Amino acid sequence: MNTKPTKIRKIISAFIIVITLVSCSKPVKQEPNMVEKEDIQDWKSEVEKSLQLFGHRNWIVVADAAYPQQSNQAIKTLAINADQVDVVEFVNQLIEKTSHVNATIFVDKEMEFVPEESAKGIENYRAQLNKVLDGKSVKTMLHDDIIQKIDASAKLFNVLIIKTDLAIPYTSVFFELECGYWNAAAEENLRKAIAGSEKNN
Repeated sequence: MNTKPTKIRKIISAFIIVITLVSCSKPVKQEPNMVEKEDIQDWKSEVEKSLQLFGHRNWIVVADAAYPQQSNQAIKTLAINADQVDVVEFVNQLIEKTSHVNATIFVDKEMEFVPEESAKGIENYRAQLNKVLDGKSVKTMLHDDIIQKIDASAKLFNVLIIKTDLAIPYTSVFFELECGYWNAAAEENLRKAIAGSEKNN
């Protein structure tokens, strides 16, 4: 009896099994939304590039060290080595220099009530932050409510998180971008005009 074809079939079957196992062991590739720590020039360039693409309803967040990495792929996180107040000042000045966007700034309401004895350095941080954001429209909101706003926005729009190593709670600063050449009052007047024209038709 000729067993050569049988041996060949067994070899082919074994080869197919090995190939299948190897291919199945490869991890599924996912697009990363976390960038490892970058030097000061790299992260500034990254923020500048993002701001060129960003517009109305995008967010930029300067976050403290405990800020969580969110799973939504629309939320990109940069982990950087830089002083948080310096980063806030850089982002604020960068937005001011642009013509296409401005920002509503949010801070956690909880930060106002965090005592120095529970979080060493919080008083100095508040003083520095107030100085950097002096003259700006800054709104306070509970942290979880701000996160919900970001999560809702990230369903359609990109968000950039700049994560520093600041270890003081409730110190994140949130920039909600808006159109720089069109404001809420102009939008309201536009909608009223449209509604009026529809009634007349």
